[in-house]
Amino acid sequence: QVQLVESGGGLVQAGGSLRLSCAASGRTFSSYVMGWVRQAPGKEREIVATIWSDSSTRSADSVKGRFTISRDNAKNTVYLQMNSLKPEDTAVYYCAARRTLLGDFAYWGQGTQVTVSS
Repeated sequence: QVQLVESGGGLVQAGGSLRLSCAASGRTFSSYVMGWVRQAPGKEREIVATIWSDSSTRSADSVKGRFTISRDNAKNTVYLQMNSLKPEDTAVYYCAARRTLLGDFAYWGQGTQVTVSS
């Protein structure tokens, strides 16, 4: 089992940047598929970006070209660099993990709030 702790959320103006971090416990972090998932009030949960153990990535169309997911296996940490932020990016961002290549995320962090003002 892995425990996840996010940090780096906050309030930023439109056009600004934030970097979220997610620290994971456990010795097998490098084998996990990691992701960032967001949920805004009244909206469905959205998988923002996913990174596999070989560092291949996939991002939602809504954030392509603006958000970048990365991982540092030596630090057991996954990042989400968010640039050119828009008010519609406002949401609670969750770090998530799973052991399988595909499927639902099984482990979740507590979430961190990102608010983008116009």
